[in-house]
Amino acid sequence: DPGKLELIETKTISSAFADFESLGSYNVHLFVLNNVVPSAVNLVGLRVSNDGGTSYLSSGYQYAWQRGYPPTFAERKSTSSARIEFAGNIGTGTNDCVNGYVYAYNLLDSSKYSFFSWQTMGRNSSAAIDGLFSFGSGVKPTAETHNGVRFGTGSFTTLTSGSISAYGIAES
Repeated sequence: DPGKLELIETKTISSAFADFESLGSYNVHLFVLNNVVPSAVNLVGLRVSNDGGTSYLSSGYQYAWQRGYPPTFAERKSTSSARIEFAGNIGTGTNDCVNGYVYAYNLLDSSKYSFFSWQTMGRNSSAAIDGLFSFGSGVKPTAETHNGVRFGTGSFTTLTSGSISAYGIAES
């Protein structure tokens, strides 16, 4: 069934990073965020591993994305970051969280760069922000196998709660 989503794993977050270290053999992965809350009002981002999750690379990421909430809209971008950030200014109050998805391409292909694209929607009640959206893309511009993905805050501390599911997209 080409294009079929195949569940790899769901991580329930409880004051921890969400680490995915068993990625199957897929060329395209989909990570679905459900009610993810950072440990402080913060960005949410990801890092990749090239050693199966023993360590996560903390430099050399590039990204560009749009975020906004009426009437404020802004671009965030970096050509030299410690992570790929994809959701911003997410609160920690009651009902504050981020939901959305991140696609990952070529993670397990050692001859290609790993690319990411995403759309998210979040909330920060302390700043009176409802409908905080983001969309964008990023890359780890190193041709190598990236066999682990870690989700954390923008400053790369743990997440408080929520869940993230990893899917592979079948090619045959």
